[in-house]
Amino acid sequence: MIKKIRFLAYYLPQYHPIPENDKWWGKGFTEWTNVAKAKPLFKGHYQPILPADLGFYDLRVPEVQEQQSELALRYGIDGFIYYQYWFGNGKMLLEKPAEAMLKNKNIKIPFCFCWANETWKGIWHGLDNPNVLIEQTYPGEQDYCNYFNYLLPFFKDERYIKVDNKLVFHIYRLDDIPDLDFFLDIFNQLAIKNGFEGVWFVATHANSNIVIQNTKIYGHVGLDIFNSMRYEQSFKYRSGTFLGKVERKLNKKFKISLVNWNPFILDYRIAIEKLHVNFIHKKYIACVFPNWDNSARAGIKAMIFKNSNPEIWKQHLRVTLNEIEKNSENPPFLIVKSWNEWAEGNYLEPDTKFGMQWLEALKEMKDIFL
Repeated sequence: MIKKIRFLAYYLPQYHPIPENDKWWGKGFTEWTNVAKAKPLFKGHYQPILPADLGFYDLRVPEVQEQQSELALRYGIDGFIYYQYWFGNGKMLLEKPAEAMLKNKNIKIPFCFCWANETWKGIWHGLDNPNVLIEQTYPGEQDYCNYFNYLLPFFKDERYIKVDNKLVFHIYRLDDIPDLDFFLDIFNQLAIKNGFEGVWFVATHANSNIVIQNTKIYGHVGLDIFNSMRYEQSFKYRSGTFLGKVERKLNKKFKISLVNWNPFILDYRIAIEKLHVNFIHKKYIACVFPNWDNSARAGIKAMIFKNSNPEIWKQHLRVTLNEIEKNSENPPFLIVKSWNEWAEGNYLEPDTKFGMQWLEALKEMKDIFL
């Protein structure tokens, strides 16, 4: 039996039109645009991956977030981690769903934020060009204060996730903040000034040594096990295939790679066997993912975990929870990537193939271990 662990899922607040997306992709664009037009790339490829019970929802409709909250709580999700986009100088994107949630007390699920501090480039978001769409900046003290003050009404909400009256605040790319300690100090000081004990910062992409040494950082989400498969795709996982052998020869002679000319495909079951959860330090927080297929967004440049299904997802959860049981001193969270990143084929919400089974598998494992 594991001590009380809170299951938190990343939440994408994208599913509503905004002027920037209209400009970049066309009038009325949301992630559903890509989801609906996805095509199979090989025999047996499950695409399009389509939503079931909640449908192609619009987050401007209040009932949608209420239904998501009810569904998540019913099946064992204890909170959402809203991606929050603050690009500096007060510039935000996709902030409206969280603002609506704050006002709507019918949305019961607890929440916290992940500052998604990353420059948006077209090549990462489905466009066939490397141009910067919007740049992440770090203007300094006044901007950090303005950012905190914008977030303060959320922090004061009774649903905001705290540990020992410290605000849990995730940062996607911790290493990118040029004046990191200064930023952390400002948020801590402002939190204490407003009646909290401070802030527990949780890193996602970050240097482990920085995380270990910095006492202000509470946790480190273990996305590294997931990303290791993305960044080693050319050499480690393709090496035994025909394409891998051709690629090695081309790369050796002409410095040419085939990575961007065909999808990177892994069997989910094999991937889960390779993903050994490794609690590398006492701040490590395990992260699990039920599925992944971003071909709706990336096309032939996609990474695809084929043959994912709720039964193997259940095995992934079982192995991870066993490791959490052995590392009871680590932060009391399990992170699920993700609740609703549909264009990346990464979701827990019901779909037309498996219905509620992704959620049912999670609840079954949670009930067994907790």
